[in-house]
Amino acid sequence: MTAAHLSATPLVFDHVSHWYGDVVAVNDVSAVVGPGITGLLGPNGAGKTTLLQLAAGLMGPSGGTVRVFGATPVRNPDIFRHVALVPEREALPGMLSARAFVEARATLLGLANVRAAAQAALEMVEMDTVADRTVAGFSKGMRQRTKLAAALVQQPRLVLLDEPFNGLDPRQRLHMMQLLEARAKEGTAVLLSSHILEEIEGVASRILVMLAGRLAASGDHRTLRRMMTDRPHTVRIRASDARALASQLVVQPAVMGVELDGTDALNVRTTDYTAFSRLLVQAAKHASVTLYDVLPTDESLEHVFAYLVQR
Repeated sequence: MTAAHLSATPLVFDHVSHWYGDVVAVNDVSAVVGPGITGLLGPNGAGKTTLLQLAAGLMGPSGGTVRVFGATPVRNPDIFRHVALVPEREALPGMLSARAFVEARATLLGLANVRAAAQAALEMVEMDTVADRTVAGFSKGMRQRTKLAAALVQQPRLVLLDEPFNGLDPRQRLHMMQLLEARAKEGTAVLLSSHILEEIEGVASRILVMLAGRLAASGDHRTLRRMMTDRPHTVRIRASDARALASQLVVQPAVMGVELDGTDALNVRTTDYTAFSRLLVQAAKHASVTLYDVLPTDESLEHVFAYLVQR
């Protein structure tokens, strides 16, 4: 790849769609991924894996265009040498050692010093002390790190990671975050997917939110946190006297609506969950009501992302 290509934007999705038969996996997504760490956030089935595979050139889009360093990645060996994909689900050959697996990738990439490159990559992910053990006996976290070592062996300019923190303990997760941050500081573009905001908000400078194949929102983690916090919440409450409690809550500024559900339950919509949590205790005290259960009903990622789409 020429220097001009490497100076181009690492990854551009331009009105990209992809479908499998009648199933639309990615629907009209436009986004730019520059140097640094970008998070790809969404529930399972949101289209994250398909988007990463499109970026890696494993398949072409059904509509729109994908550009990696200004070029089409599909069937483009020059691009492959600068891009690495760490898939979530990939069966590693159990009979190979971690070292053999990483060296095999280094050989396929035509690296000059295969052994040295593999050793450096294994040390980078803290797998060098067990590098000669076979993959069959590895834990999920060790398999993840072996795949990451194979991906980093050629020092790629674009790294694509699908749920990379699965199976890692807290110390390993922190080490991987630090490793990715170090690569980003050197100018590498990193796109990593997760269905857990907390996994990527501390490491990603920008986050793309996917839902049902569409790009629902984008921004830094503070922007997304604010959008999620400010959205309406529905809370189901069980209490000794639901009607008395409802009469206290319905006049509160933070309450959008109250719906009784039998004699001991009510559903409350609030614009400020934090403020509502404080006033609920006071309202129950004034009404001489005992609270049995207080349960937010719309806290799943699917509900959060659905709200972001509707904004």
